[in-house]
Amino acid sequence: MGGSVNRTAISRRVETRDGRTLESRSHYPRLPGAHLVLIGLLLLQAIGCAGVFSGSPFGAESGARKRPVPPLRIVRDERAADYDVLIGESAAAEGNFGLARAAYERAAEKDPEAAFLHDRLARLAWQLEDVEGALAEAELAFELAPDDLEIRLFLGRLYRLRRDFDGLDRVLRDAAGRPLDAGSAYSLFQVALERRDYIEAENLARQLAELEPDQLRGRLGLATVYEQKKDFDSAEEVVRRGLEAFPDHFLLFMRLAQIERERGDPVGEIEVYREVLVSHPNHYGILQRLGQAQLDMNNIDGAIETFAQVVENYPEDVNSLRRLASIEFSAGRYKSAADRLEAVLESSPNQPELTFALGQIRRALEDDPGALAAFNRIGPAEANYIDARLQIAALLETQGNTVEALMEIDRLRELRPNRQLDFHAAALHIELGNFDDGVAILEGALAGTDEDLEVLYQLGVLYGGQDKTDDALRYMQRVLALDPDNANALNYIGYSWAERGENLDEAEKLIRRAIEIEPEDGYITDSLGWVYYKMAEGLFAESRNEEALWALKQAHEQLLQAAKLTGGDSVVSEHLGDVFLLRGDKSGALDYYEEAVELELREEEQPNLLEKLDQLRRDLGSGAGGANAAH
Repeated sequence: MGGSVNRTAISRRVETRDGRTLESRSHYPRLPGAHLVLIGLLLLQAIGCAGVFSGSPFGAESGARKRPVPPLRIVRDERAADYDVLIGESAAAEGNFGLARAAYERAAEKDPEAAFLHDRLARLAWQLEDVEGALAEAELAFELAPDDLEIRLFLGRLYRLRRDFDGLDRVLRDAAGRPLDAGSAYSLFQVALERRDYIEAENLARQLAELEPDQLRGRLGLATVYEQKKDFDSAEEVVRRGLEAFPDHFLLFMRLAQIERERGDPVGEIEVYREVLVSHPNHYGILQRLGQAQLDMNNIDGAIETFAQVVENYPEDVNSLRRLASIEFSAGRYKSAADRLEAVLESSPNQPELTFALGQIRRALEDDPGALAAFNRIGPAEANYIDARLQIAALLETQGNTVEALMEIDRLRELRPNRQLDFHAAALHIELGNFDDGVAILEGALAGTDEDLEVLYQLGVLYGGQDKTDDALRYMQRVLALDPDNANALNYIGYSWAERGENLDEAEKLIRRAIEIEPEDGYITDSLGWVYYKMAEGLFAESRNEEALWALKQAHEQLLQAAKLTGGDSVVSEHLGDVFLLRGDKSGALDYYEEAVELELREEEQPNLLEKLDQLRRDLGSGAGGANAAH
């Protein structure tokens, strides 16, 4: 087959018996009359030729002897390339790219000069993730049709994927080195940007802007170059000029906000959002971005005002309402948050998420009846039902209704078996004095295995809470045998030894190992400080004062670090007071003891704190006036 073939039409030269040469053109993607004839013949073959041609063609039987009709014989290799294209397109439409590729390969064998066939083979190879095959076919298509822009762009994509920048330039630039069109310029720009060739990227962005003056790609590309170079003033200037050409264009405003954000100027970013709102009043997305920017600046009042505007203009937006209530809650505006949710729930009561949030806010207001009423409004069919019942159990527990709290937890265990609920139930049994029942729950959770780290750890905690330290340590040792890097078990054993004043050197090693695993855990750091305090106590008792003072110095440093990591903790403050008291600084000790009382006092862990505080006040003659009276 000679002649040239483009991507929409194929020229086919056919030599007749008398030696004449005829040229016909067929369009593969369409189905011209010849294809329909071919399909008709195939259908005839499928239903049987005899059935079609039986009887007289004029509607009556002839008395003459009928001439037999030979069966239609079609050999695949004799069919035109159009047939294979038809098969290929049908297979591709069904997602069978392998079958489509095979059909197009047959077509290309019959008409190897058809650029369209090789282009289609390239794209099918790409869909089959055969990059090398795609590149080979695309190069053939490019050689056959060098002026076909789509072929060149596709070949450019392949070269870009292979990081072959010379090949990319060859197919996407003209003889003068300029991009063929806007699409070529944009592809070359992206590559230059990836390579951080900012000079070339800037040049290509400017060419792109010239090629498509009514589009934004070139302008935004130029702004991107300046942004990556950290030249934010130039980037802003480019976008501002764009706004002159495209007034109030939303995308350009968003780019300005991005530039200010990358510049690290939240005030400038907020000013851009307010500028947008002039031309796009109450725009949902802009209000959301404005509110978030205000939160990032810790402008809580501004954020509340902005999100209130969102809720006012978009009353169906439950997420923004919940967020507004959350912001008010975090700002300590509990009543305002509660009133806002109550107002919405009064008109639309079937909103379990808002009801749950209301319960949490009522709880923060110490309005236990209001919190219970809210949580009880959440029915079993709701996704947050379990969480609501857990909140109810917690409220009952804080009110001292431990039996009712346990009943609630037991009901939840039946509804949704969960080991965390098992742990909670066990702890409540212990609190009610039912130690054996609590242990039985956890032993049952072991389910016949001795290798459940979580249950073993919880058993250790339960025994420790009953001052059965030897049993607690035995369970923690079992945890460590299974998991030598369990920071909690390491800390538990080390702190327990420190409390007893035994194995202090080994306790120090265990806790230091725990700190290596969890360096940001302030409570483990507190344990290390307490180990050093206990060391100092023993050293003073042996009159090894110099060593004792060194240990106290270590204790002080570790405990200060623990206070920093925890953000302030009553036990840590008490330990710091003990350090000051041991080195004879009663005034310093008093300050820390009073700080410990002001923080959340945990009586079960600090049974002697108030007694120590009263004794120091008497010793210093400060009476009820506190530390300040002693200075």
